[in-house]
Amino acid sequence: MPERRLHGPNEPRLPATLDEEILGAERREIVSHYTDEDRIQRIAEELRRGFATLAHVGAAASFFGSARTPPGYPEYELARRCARLVGEAGLAVITGGGPGIMEAANRGAKEAGAPSIGLNIELPFEQGLNPYVDLALHFHYFFTRKVMFVRYASGFVVFPGGFGTLDELFESLTLIQTGKIRHFPVVLVGSEYWQGLVDWLRERVVAEGKVSPHELEIFRVTDDPLEVRDLLLAAAHRKPRVELPARGDGAVARRSAAR
Repeated sequence: MPERRLHGPNEPRLPATLDEEILGAERREIVSHYTDEDRIQRIAEELRRGFATLAHVGAAASFFGSARTPPGYPEYELARRCARLVGEAGLAVITGGGPGIMEAANRGAKEAGAPSIGLNIELPFEQGLNPYVDLALHFHYFFTRKVMFVRYASGFVVFPGGFGTLDELFESLTLIQTGKIRHFPVVLVGSEYWQGLVDWLRERVVAEGKVSPHELEIFRVTDDPLEVRDLLLAAAHRKPRVELPARGDGAVARRSAAR
């Protein structure tokens, strides 16, 4: 998408996304439309809407991978089969809602009759929802969307992809490494694609003491859809949220006091 400038080339330009509007808010070349209070309210609204919409989702897995993988390619069909097996096992499937691997995973979930969820993101270039999403949420901010991928999933399934896929992968590994989430399998599908990264982590990152050897056990690499399913089923699954009484209720107060 071309830059949208107000007047000439030396004038401030409009931000391409709301993430840029936040991150570039103090830069002279970016027009700022919102106050910090406006931003806080919009972020809070995205989180509130996400929590409310996905509260009923029980056991689920988030699938990641390239948006550029066409239907019919081996990786597309493998993602479709993995998602179908996971859906048949009783898990919902959550993706970014776009094309490529995301479409394949939503398609597999839909074929299994499982909840097929898409968390779409506003981007400078258009990336619409794929036709296999049953429940969709739209986000302006990457970081609010990321919360939903982790909060409502019991594990990540990561297919070959680019920067966005790697971002989600390493964020999940960091959350596990730091104890922010537990019992959360991360499965890398496509050993040929991932082997170079695994070798680099072992030969450079671990060898130089930047990561402990046992931390490479946080994730698994496989080409077997059945192993993907079994690893996810072995996780500790979240339950659909049950509405609690209001904060002032005595039962809640007693439960809090007992903690």
